[in-house]
Amino acid sequence: MHQVVLIPGDGIGPEITRSVIAVFEAANIRINWIPAVAGMAGVETAGDPLPENTLELIRNYKVALKGPLTTPVGGGYRSVNVTLRKTFHLYCNIRPAFSIPAIQTPFPGVDMVLFRENTQGLYIGQEKWLDEDQTIAESKAIVSREASIKIIRAAFDFARSEGRKKVTLVHKANILKLTTGLFLSVGKEIAADYPDIQFEDLIVDNMAMQMVIRPQRFDVIVTTNLFGDILSDLASGLVGGLGVTGSANIGTGSAIFEAVHGSAPDIAGQGKANPTAFLFSACMMLDYLKEQEKASLIRKAVLKSLENKDLCTADAGGKGTTETFTAEVIRQLRPTV
Repeated sequence: MHQVVLIPGDGIGPEITRSVIAVFEAANIRINWIPAVAGMAGVETAGDPLPENTLELIRNYKVALKGPLTTPVGGGYRSVNVTLRKTFHLYCNIRPAFSIPAIQTPFPGVDMVLFRENTQGLYIGQEKWLDEDQTIAESKAIVSREASIKIIRAAFDFARSEGRKKVTLVHKANILKLTTGLFLSVGKEIAADYPDIQFEDLIVDNMAMQMVIRPQRFDVIVTTNLFGDILSDLASGLVGGLGVTGSANIGTGSAIFEAVHGSAPDIAGQGKANPTAFLFSACMMLDYLKEQEKASLIRKAVLKSLENKDLCTADAGGKGTTETFTAEVIRQLRPTV
């Protein structure tokens, strides 16, 4: 039986978490869910958006599934996501984006997976004022050879294992010659070890344009932290938004799978929440746990359920609720489990 730390999150988090639990039970997946809190729930119960007990549980069990969190305003609270990435060295953020037949967009035929370096770049949070009047600010970006090797090799290994044909490295080495220049040079070195995988590099502004001109040309993408943060949301927008894309944060010994959309407190408790993205994140967790067959069955059930507009949620073009959609996913699973 798998042991997984479960953080339901805030807002719609508990609703979509219940959906994942119900679907996993219907698929006969043996998981012992270990409850934990973070975000506003952590502040309310422990005075901290990331309580030490939650960190200790993740240290012990190594795998966590995290719902959307509300960031507390003021109070000097640390960022939950940044702290988790640093604490557990979750250097690899993986964001798949693929076209869903039941969700119409101007961009059919998209099937890309973005690998984002998750621990360096501008997101290290090293900032300072350069004058006493606080009119000039400075932010430091760090890119190391070691971290670049890890994320770029992870992208190439994924491409090879999944039978994908191309890796695109995104950078700004024409201007940021030392930081993203280092990232690019490491990418070129590593590409030589994978002659079976096509390699290209694109400057980030050109990449953004190409993604909305012909996104079908992209397969596996690898880039630095800030560029990855922006481009992964752009990729989600191509296929229907953050509500239909999953996410994984993977390190050497730990992994956290999360909903990348917000906690949507304005619709919490109303049955309007779409659990699709969280289900896809949970399927990525199953892949990590070597339960690929179960993950595939759930993905197929979700995609089939999205076709029923009477039962899926309004953001997916439907008339249903969180509960009706979850029940339909479970119905679609029953003939296969």
